[in-house]
Amino acid sequence: MGTAATQRDVPQVLGPADAGYDEARAVWNAMFDRRPREIWRCRDVSDVAAAIHRARAQELEVAVRCGGHSMAGHSVPADGLMIDLTPMGDVRVDPQRRRAWVQGGALLGALDVASQAHGLATTAGNVSHTGVGGLTLGGGMGWLARQHGLSCDNVVSFEVMTADGECVRASSDENAELYWGLRGGGGNFGVVTEFEFVLHPTGTRALSVELDFPVPDAAPAMSAWRDLAVTAPRAATYAATVTGGVATLGFVWVGDPAAGREHAVAISALGRPATERILELSYLDLQSREDTTRGHSFRTYVKGHYLGQLSDAAIEAFLAHDSRVSASLQAYGGAIADVPDEATAFSHRTTAFEYVDATRWTDPAEDEECKALVREGAARVGAFASGVYVNTLSDDGVNGVHRAYPPAKLARLRALKDQYDPDNIFHLNQNVPPHRATSAAAR
Repeated sequence: MGTAATQRDVPQVLGPADAGYDEARAVWNAMFDRRPREIWRCRDVSDVAAAIHRARAQELEVAVRCGGHSMAGHSVPADGLMIDLTPMGDVRVDPQRRRAWVQGGALLGALDVASQAHGLATTAGNVSHTGVGGLTLGGGMGWLARQHGLSCDNVVSFEVMTADGECVRASSDENAELYWGLRGGGGNFGVVTEFEFVLHPTGTRALSVELDFPVPDAAPAMSAWRDLAVTAPRAATYAATVTGGVATLGFVWVGDPAAGREHAVAISALGRPATERILELSYLDLQSREDTTRGHSFRTYVKGHYLGQLSDAAIEAFLAHDSRVSASLQAYGGAIADVPDEATAFSHRTTAFEYVDATRWTDPAEDEECKALVREGAARVGAFASGVYVNTLSDDGVNGVHRAYPPAKLARLRALKDQYDPDNIFHLNQNVPPHRATSAAAR
């Protein structure tokens, strides 16, 4: 490709021979080591438009990269064109209006830092180096969701570059159907170059409560934990993990830690744990505490489910996971369920718990063994499932998309795809195909 461009009106384009190419193509899941033909490091909307036109003219497969956290490695194409949004990472906050304008390449940590400077926040995921775009377009679960709704519920407007290189705005009163589809429909309809979010006065403190039980003794405690989760205040998001022979049960409280400690009294109903941790921390520390355990150097495999309820039999299936994987549950409800299901493309709003099963490793020779462990646990819990979060889909293919969206929503999403991307240029995602797909990359 030659050296990177220096003129401001020319995008920076990297090829395999250029410095920075390997760093730019690296993504969160080390299982995906693909080599794009061109990486367009976009600095503004015009760069994004030029990249789309280039890809279409050369019939190159298109991928869009922000945080690079796609479970299926969709952020990077093999011998295609990567639209790298990471140079577009600015966040602007208006504390009086309680609004944040977030460029398409921003990471969650940047949004949190800018908002927390004013004691504000909006729902974001639990790992700070996740991209705002991918998280939000799939829905966006986080510690604030039970109080303030999903990330997608807090978007006032989107700025979108469509497959034909047109920049459009989508909101409740402008391109309203596209606005509906972008709130949970993933990256199917274009490249979002800016999000406008509602911010909430959350304060800057949080409380984490965790109780550890040996797995063989954990079932009664987990049944009590489930019952508490169903009636918990919205400031409390109940979470559980099982890994290494230990079941960890507890909750995260965003807001006044003293109120969280009052609620923690109820957790004594779980019985006597082997160990107990009650930690006051800043909201920013809460949002980044999982960063090191989900770094970019591991091979990772994930499966997920939505559970409409957590029966005792489902608890037994959850606790039966192999000690080499990490299975987790996070409670939904609250403000998530307040939004009518038909209001957004995001589905399964009556979910009680989200289940995720994952493991990580470094040796490619262990790929099949590690994936089999995750599939085994997910299949066991899957007997109790009623859907799936689109952002946890990995190699699930068409079946996964059909689990994420009910038929009526899939039909509506497909009609949107016909309108905004009839050639399926944007298909490296959990794809909702249009009724025709004529581009070479999509055949």
